[in-house]
Amino acid sequence: MVQAAGTGAWHSVRQLVAGLIGRGDTADEEAELRRLERTAMVLGSGANGDRGAERMRQETLWQGRFEVLLEGLDASGQERAAEQLRELTAYVAACVGDTAERTGSATARAGGTAVSGVRRVGTAAVGPARAADTGDAEADGPGSTAVSGVEIQ
Repeated sequence: MVQAAGTGAWHSVRQLVAGLIGRGDTADEEAELRRLERTAMVLGSGANGDRGAERMRQETLWQGRFEVLLEGLDASGQERAAEQLRELTAYVAACVGDTAERTGSATARAGGTAVSGVRRVGTAAVGPARAADTGDAEADGPGSTAVSGVEIQ
């Protein structure tokens, strides 16, 4: 969900999340929408200078919100909510895809493969792939390959 903040999918994602957590209670849904907007604002502003750390903090925060939601439901409610979460995850993946930012360097040796970015094999991945500020990828030795950015096989 956090991955969708600041993208074209954000409006739909925030509505889906607010509805899921609010469970039909208008006041609860409005409260979730405010939390979601704070998340988008914090991630978009880069106020603390470390977007990666802030993204991880927001992911942890929202994971906790989803866990509290599931713990408060009976078994059938948990099943429905889990299915909605799977649908939300698939929707975000289709809209946002894979992203790699500010990765470290990677080195392949002795016929290995190194990827500093996004590597997609086959047709399992959906949505766009984006790599920004990826680190160096180095191949050393026969049969070794290295990619810095996006590799689709």
